[in-house]
Amino acid sequence: MITPNSSPHPALARRVAIWLLQAFVAAVSFLVLLAVTLTIFGIHPKSALPAIADGAFGGWQYGHIYALSETIVEAVPLILTGLGTLVAWQAGMFSIGGEGQLLIGALTAMIVEHFVHHIPAPLITFLMLIASVIGGAVWGGIAGWLRTTRNVQEVISTIMLNYIALYLVGASVLGPLQEPSHSGPETAILPDPVLFAHLIPPAWTGGFTARLHTGVIIALLAVPLTALWLYRTRTGFALRLSGQNADAARTAGFSVDRVRLTAMIVSGALCGLAGSVQLLGVSARLDQQFSPGWGYSAIPVALMGGLTPGGTLISALFFGALTAGTNSAERTVGVPAVVADVLLATSVMAVVAIRAWRGRAQMASGGD
Repeated sequence: MITPNSSPHPALARRVAIWLLQAFVAAVSFLVLLAVTLTIFGIHPKSALPAIADGAFGGWQYGHIYALSETIVEAVPLILTGLGTLVAWQAGMFSIGGEGQLLIGALTAMIVEHFVHHIPAPLITFLMLIASVIGGAVWGGIAGWLRTTRNVQEVISTIMLNYIALYLVGASVLGPLQEPSHSGPETAILPDPVLFAHLIPPAWTGGFTARLHTGVIIALLAVPLTALWLYRTRTGFALRLSGQNADAARTAGFSVDRVRLTAMIVSGALCGLAGSVQLLGVSARLDQQFSPGWGYSAIPVALMGGLTPGGTLISALFFGALTAGTNSAERTVGVPAVVADVLLATSVMAVVAIRAWRGRAQMASGGD
């Protein structure tokens, strides 16, 4: 039985040893998997692996700073959407709605900017962030409300809400939010004072413009805050207990429906925040291809992270490095960028298979 102040892991020394062993096995496994995937694509791993590593981590002078910044930039939306996903899944709500919540977060942020562009820029930025949190929370709350009051499965409702969000974005960038010249399905570029500041000056990267922005601070702060909420508050305890055993949660006096609704609202808020952070830090405008699927990628990122905030951070950074590395290697040695997607999907299947095997092993040992 878990307690409000308990961690899901054993004693510290054993915890660290297990983590180091798992990290080593995972690293070796991913290298083997990456080499096999490259071979299937007809690319020799001996030339491709160094190119991917260089794109993710760079050389020893200017290149490593720029490459590392690209890795972190690619990881930021995955961190926030991954946290949103794990909150919902910890409560037993198998939400697939991160993509729609992210899009609604970006859309509500742009709507706010459209109507309050005459006020001071820092206040606009703040209001855009708040609007994205509220928009994502409402979008996640709709799915939670449908589940708790109408017993509509969140897997179905969140998928449908994803499509609605996508079409709302499309209608907006082709309608009231379209840029003044009406030449493309996109909004006008946000003014520089509203955007997040860049953290790395060009002098540090040999003249390259690094995209690392102050929004990364928001993503990194969200990790410990989510962990504190999950593992050090009564609400977080109720959420985890409801996800593990709903009957036990009811016996303990918790309203499982209220907990599930809360989880979906918080999940949506984190995913919505990812939309505005990406908008203010990188994209600077909203269009129909705003997201390459961060909300969907958040599910394997959270699963690979063991549905824990710290693990999700590491998983997001790993896949951020993989994305940055394959994007760079595609330009240099012709490695297809879809290699990252293939590895992401394969990794999820591996995690699911391992968990199923562990579950059967535990059931077998319990039966004995």
